[in-house]
Amino acid sequence: MVLLAAAVCTKQGKALLSRQFVEMTRARIEGLLAAFPKLMISGKQHTFVETENVRYVYQPLEKIYMLLITTKASNILEDLETLHLFSKVIPDYCHTLDEQDIIDNAFEIIFAFDEIIALGYRENVNLAQIRTFTEMDSHEEKIYEAMRKSQEKEARDEMKRKAKELTLAKREATKGGRGGFSGGFSGGFGSQDMRSGSSGVSAVSESLPLVPESMKSSSQPSVVSRPSSSGTAMKLGQKHKDVDTFVTKLEEEGQRVAPVGVPTPLTAVHTTATPTGAQLESVHLKLSEKVTLVAGKDGGVQNLEVLGILYLKITDPAFGNVVVTVKHNEQEKQVQFQTHPNVNKQLFQDKQLIGLKQAGKSFPLNQDVGVLKWRLQTTEESMVPLSINCWPSENSGKCDVNIEYELLQKQLELQDVVVTIPIPSGVGSPVVGELDGEHIYEPKKHTLEWRLPVIDVSNTTGSMEFTVAGLPSDFFPINVSFTSTKPYCTIEVTGVNMAEGDGAPVKFSKEVALTTDKYEIV
Repeated sequence: MVLLAAAVCTKQGKALLSRQFVEMTRARIEGLLAAFPKLMISGKQHTFVETENVRYVYQPLEKIYMLLITTKASNILEDLETLHLFSKVIPDYCHTLDEQDIIDNAFEIIFAFDEIIALGYRENVNLAQIRTFTEMDSHEEKIYEAMRKSQEKEARDEMKRKAKELTLAKREATKGGRGGFSGGFSGGFGSQDMRSGSSGVSAVSESLPLVPESMKSSSQPSVVSRPSSSGTAMKLGQKHKDVDTFVTKLEEEGQRVAPVGVPTPLTAVHTTATPTGAQLESVHLKLSEKVTLVAGKDGGVQNLEVLGILYLKITDPAFGNVVVTVKHNEQEKQVQFQTHPNVNKQLFQDKQLIGLKQAGKSFPLNQDVGVLKWRLQTTEESMVPLSINCWPSENSGKCDVNIEYELLQKQLELQDVVVTIPIPSGVGSPVVGELDGEHIYEPKKHTLEWRLPVIDVSNTTGSMEFTVAGLPSDFFPINVSFTSTKPYCTIEVTGVNMAEGDGAPVKFSKEVALTTDKYEIV
């Protein structure tokens, strides 16, 4: 079929939006849309109407028509199938299906239309894929925004530091001219500290973290201006009993209070992208994967998607032109690969090598360059990394909840696993019975967190039981998060060699990061 245009119009024939998929003048599309209501026959139900040149295929949707304009040579069955897909897309973005709602969401609808038709021909996509494509975030854009904000912050900090240095130098020069070196240094140190306390320190504190008192005492100069009175001044560290009482009350209410400066195990892991002590070589590769899962509470997978990207970072110009050997399981036909436009695509398909198209060119230095992307999407339950089953049962006004996990992909080693279950508000803390791992109740968030440090082949299954007042539907959706240093897809970097000369091997380092983007049981 050749689809000329897709349009949404009112029952009176007023065009609300139109998307042309072939080259067409504005006057022609306006004439075609204006002719459509005149061809409608009142009192009869039709799905299409033809003229000498084109065919109108339409479907009523409450107050509007979904209209496709095709050539007369197109297959009417394919036209109707495509029309049904277009008709399903519109309710995803418009709830009332009236004129104003269509106009407010016109751009989102047009973007969805573009995922269905390309150059007049239909793409092999379904409704779930269209949602995924239109909502997909750009990982490169996020990296760019993070780098830009980091550079702006560094520039602001550098500007503040330079301004502070100039101010101090000007004050020292002024005082040195008045009272000599000795008088200016000894007399100006304390007074300068007091004068700049209200302006300079407040400006710097916006970008610098607070330093604990124990660190300040070891790094600050010992010269301190002491007040003349000693009996009425405020003394720090004299209210330990009040602080301890306040902390005790918080803990009795279920609120966890962590010691200052001591990170929790999960925080310590997520704050560092590279393992502590790992030495990066001049050629470093990072394999990053994100898992998205939406599964039903009664079983079945609505959507499982794994997005991966391989980053290459070169810090030595001598290794700018290299080829990377990537080993992947060719039996995994569901994995779709996409190389960077500057990477030799044919070389990767034939020999599983990543190298530049143009000989003699080099990769950019000192930046993470995404050279290979891959994507896996399925609805097969057997491919879920971690299966979560929740069985709530009502018992005398309360619910006995049994939740269990099962590691289905045995090659993975999941770390810092957190299963978050919503708890109804106003029912108090749940009574937890048997469990593997540990649990934390967050009264302010109304959630119960089931935490497991590691899930691997040694503990592929585990369970937790608790009792609390509520209905079975109150304990959904369940959210899961975890990390892993092993990839979901069987993709591995096995070697790096020079692209020119005798192809000498190059020493390289690599890291793998598997994280969850959205992992829900609904």
